[in-house]
This record gives sequence, structure tokens and C-alpha cells, in this order.
Amino acid sequence: MIILTTDNYPGKEIKKVIGYVKGATVRSKHVGRDIGASFKTLVGGELKGYTDMQDESRKVALERMIKEAESKGANAILAVRFQSSSIMAGASEIMAYGTAVEVE
Repeated sequence: MIILTTDNYPGKEIKKVIGYVKGATVRSKHVGRDIGASFKTLVGGELKGYTDMQDESRKVALERMIKEAESKGANAILAVRFQSSSIMAGASEIMAYGTAVEVE
């Protein structure tokens, strides 16, 4: 599966636009990360536990988007974007979305 953030695939002809596809996951923090993050906020710096959680969440969302695109017959996804939002205190959603297409 070709994943591009651009609106087209240079050098390739789009045979069919399949449409919108997405993948999402909602993750929550756990007590261990919260305690470590609380101490880190006192001195500043990267909250490595949260960075790792967000990286893993993006991977899961991307995999789910690819799976949906494959099930619809796509071989590429264009205009891919990621979005995050807070669902509730201590939980956030990461979503990957784009346009599934069939290219030559």
C-alpha cells in the first residue's frame, strides 16, 4: 500500500477514486505514566512515556486505515492526515484518514 500526503501520485494515473478511509484508536494514560509525567513537568523536558504512547497510537490508526482501504480494493491512499483530540480526561483519540484510490 502506497501512503502519500500529497493529493496526487506523481508519475501514476489514478484509475479509480474509491473514497474516504480512516482508522482510529482511543488510548488512555495509566498511573505509572502519570506519576512519571508529573515529576517531569517539575523540571521540564520531553514526556517520553506519552511520546511513545502517541507513536504507537499513530501506528495503530494507520494500520486500521490501510486495512479499510485494502478491503475496498485500493492500492494507494492519498492526502493522508492525522488528527488527535481529547475524548475525556486522561484519554485521547488519534485518527488517520485519507482518500483511497486505485492507481495503474
